[in-house]
Amino acid sequence: MTISRRTLLHIAGLTALASPLTAWADRQRVLADGPDVPMPGAPGHLPDWKRAMSVLRIGSASRHGALTVFWLSANTSAPPLEIATLDEARASGALVIAERERAAVPELSVDNRGKSHVLLLAGEILVGGKQNRVLREDILLPPLSGPRSLGVYCVEQGRWNEGRRDFESKSTFAHPALRREVYDKVEQARVWSEVARSARAAAAPSPTSSYQQVYEQPAVREHLDEAERGLDSRVGSGALGAGVFVGGNLSGVDVFRDAGLFAREWRKLLRAYAVEAYARSASAPAPEAKQRADLQRVLAAATMAAGLIHTNAGIGQVFEFKLQEHRGTALGYEGAIVHAAIL
Repeated sequence: MTISRRTLLHIAGLTALASPLTAWADRQRVLADGPDVPMPGAPGHLPDWKRAMSVLRIGSASRHGALTVFWLSANTSAPPLEIATLDEARASGALVIAERERAAVPELSVDNRGKSHVLLLAGEILVGGKQNRVLREDILLPPLSGPRSLGVYCVEQGRWNEGRRDFESKSTFAHPALRREVYDKVEQARVWSEVARSARAAAAPSPTSSYQQVYEQPAVREHLDEAERGLDSRVGSGALGAGVFVGGNLSGVDVFRDAGLFAREWRKLLRAYAVEAYARSASAPAPEAKQRADLQRVLAAATMAAGLIHTNAGIGQVFEFKLQEHRGTALGYEGAIVHAAIL
């Protein structure tokens, strides 16, 4: 890498502008150095971040077992933008995810060949290739993106063989404890450790130490189906997201740019929260009033959060921040928050 290119990347990180030049420079860094090299970043927050968070309203709550879900809404709306989920883009054949020509554990190749934007979420599980992976970061791919580098962790420690070069999604998602490790950009060994812990808790042994086996365990599947029947149909009209408690603790918050996108992503998120409840043997929920107050405090703190902002292999900007015991991330594009999460 030449000195002039390093200088360009440094400027891109400081300005944090979603310009074509910044996107080009950042993409060159991903392809050259791989996802383990920190991306250029600078202190700040996304445009309209405070406004987007401050207009969120906590609505009604739904409960099932140890899970409590508070629906989040807002009176404002984002400009129209056609976005396909990972599952939708894979089903249509528009999205191709595969091992690179020279396969490497922390990096895959992704290509959006369709005419819609595609949203990939940190925590989504990819099955196939030489070993199953989990996405490290939210990425918004533009239409006809061309091949791009995709940062991942391994979630199948005991396999490195290529039954197939490409990957599929089985609508599985990292439960919050594993997702937090991903957000914290930990060493690969920490991810394997959490995969092993969750497999033990679910009594889901796998000859290749595959995280996917947790979702395949019959008792877990029954638990997830019950949670889905108890909560999935209760998504309120116009809800942009949800704050979810497992037992007495806030397990996570997910908010999307529009109600339609949230509704299409909710099922896999709900099942991931239900895995957490199963694996953690969660205690009984705290009183609803206390949970509501706790959620309100976290949202208020997030509104004022300071953190780092950078670009990645997709378009838009990524904002990362910490709130005491919680950590958060948000992906913004053209003045709107595509997805924000607090864990």
